[in-house]
Formats: sequence, structure tokens, C-alpha cells
Amino acid sequence: MNADDEPRVTITAIAREAGVSVPTVSRVLNGRSDVAPDTRERVEELLRHHGYQRRGSRTVRRADLVDLVFNDLDSPWAVEIIRGVEDVGHAAGVGTVVSAIHSESTSTRRWLQNLRARASDGVIVVTSHLTPPVHAQLRRLNVPVVVVDPAAGVPDTDVPAIGATNWAGGLAATEHLLGLGHRRIGFVAGPTHLLCSRARLDGYRAALEAAGAPLDDRLVQPGDFYHASGFAAGSALLDLDDPPTAIFAASDQMAFGVYEAVRRRGLRVADEVSVVGFDDLPEARWASPPLTTVRQPLVEMGRLAARTVLRLAQGEELESPRVELATQLVVRDSTARPAGR
Repeated sequence: MNADDEPRVTITAIAREAGVSVPTVSRVLNGRSDVAPDTRERVEELLRHHGYQRRGSRTVRRADLVDLVFNDLDSPWAVEIIRGVEDVGHAAGVGTVVSAIHSESTSTRRWLQNLRARASDGVIVVTSHLTPPVHAQLRRLNVPVVVVDPAAGVPDTDVPAIGATNWAGGLAATEHLLGLGHRRIGFVAGPTHLLCSRARLDGYRAALEAAGAPLDDRLVQPGDFYHASGFAAGSALLDLDDPPTAIFAASDQMAFGVYEAVRRRGLRVADEVSVVGFDDLPEARWASPPLTTVRQPLVEMGRLAARTVLRLAQGEELESPRVELATQLVVRDSTARPAGR
């Protein structure tokens, strides 16, 4: 039998068979002393049994697959995350399995069955709630997990999470509009169950409060990150008796919906209603007018999530379980001083 015919053996497989965590196997491999003697003996016996060779061995292999899970795949935002994950996966020789899991239990159960069958090296969960039952099943499978933009927090502090500085981005967008002279600034919020949505709203409110601008609840309209909700929220804001002179939407897609609401009323973006988005999707620079927005590094978030989950699959330990990448305000042509000023 040549090396290419040898059965695959991974740290994850050893950990699963020993009934311990991947980091525990890594500590045994690295000769660490903080492992119980009986656990160390059990792990070392399995390493010998499977012929596992330490770093540098050509016989040590992974499944070479990472699962990337969304709650839906309808947004161009998801495409940017996928690009980042696949950049790292391609360089590492690791394939990416992309799935959309909805709230139905059958969908989740089917995905877990498929995950078990393909012995994935790790799972990246994006803007979804990693429920305790699902997390418990992944623990039993000894599959490392990384969460991108967690929905309502992560079930344990040891689950790595990748996000962006959403509060700072909300603050910067609102401060930009205040600096132009706007005082009545509408806000189109994202889904309230997402931490990133709530952080952007909090940043908006903090900027208004610091500037002494009115905190009018009527100026905050609900949305879901998609175009149609931006149009509906923008329409509601512009139909107020005292409509805002600027609208900050918590996603670029909702900002494009606001564009449509502005135009339907015979108004002009920037000249009569300033509009700011959030994400800096590729379409933002080609919109008419080009959209002022808060850039969050979506591709880099995907890359970092992929690098992190592959490190965990190798048994490495992380310095910090939570990482936030910086956002940046990108000023284009959709914002201007209020008309008449």
C-alpha cells in the first residue's frame, strides 16, 4: 500500500474516538502537562493504533472540507462571505460546502446527517442562531465551530465569533450626516434579533444624543436588510408630516430601496434627501448616484473565519474567542448638505 492509499486519520477523528476535545489531543501531541494521565494514555494509544504521525508527516490528512452555513443565500452580502472563505480554502486545498438552514427542524436535522456523513473539518455559521442542541451535536462530533455575525450571542464563550465594529459604523454614518447639517435623520433598522442590527441602531442613537439632535421614535423604521423593506421604510419616513432630510439604512440593499422611495415621490437623492447605507457591496459604487456607505470587510471576515476554523481543526488554541474587524465610512455622492443650507 502506498501513502496515497492509506486511510485518512485526523486529530478530529482521534478526539472523537477518545471521547475528548480536539484541543486535548493537541495538548497530548505537544507534550503538555495539563492532561489527566488516563486521558493521555487513551489518546496516545489511539495515536499509535492509527499510526498518526506528528507535524511534518505526509500520512496525516484531514477531510479537506469546511461547511459554510447561512440562514439564507438570497443576499449579495452572502456572496462576499463565500468569496472570503473560498479564498482561504482554495489556498489550503480545502473544499467548501455551502448550505442554507432555515428554521425548520427537518432542515437542520438533514444538514447534521449530511455533516456526519462527510466528516467535515469544521463549520462556519453565518448570521444564524447556533442553538444549544445543535451546538451539543457538533461537540459530540468533535467538529470545531466559528460564528460570523452571531444572531443573539453564542452558546458558550469558547465558540469563536467573527464580526465587525457595527456600533462604530452606525456612529460614523450618523455623525457624517450631522456634520453636513442634517438634524432630522431617519433610520431603517435591520432584523432586531441580530446583534449587528442592534449595534448599528445604538450607534445611530449615540451620535444623535451626543449632538443634541432629536431622538424621534417615528424616525426609526423596521427592515430586514432587503430591498423591499428599505422601500417600505423609506416611504413611511418620507410620508411623515415632518419628513427627514437624510436617511441612514442599516444595509446597502435597504438603501437602494430608499432610493426608489425617494424617486417615486419626485425627489432627488442627495439634492433633497441624503442616503447612507451599510456594507459597501460592489453595487454601491455603481448606483446612481454612487452610495455613501459604511464598508464592513465582508470578504476578510470570511477569510478570517476560514483561517480560524482550520486552525481549530489542527488543534490550535486561539488567543481571543471574539474578533471584530474595523468598519470604514466611504463617502460618495448620495449625501450632501440639506437643501437650502
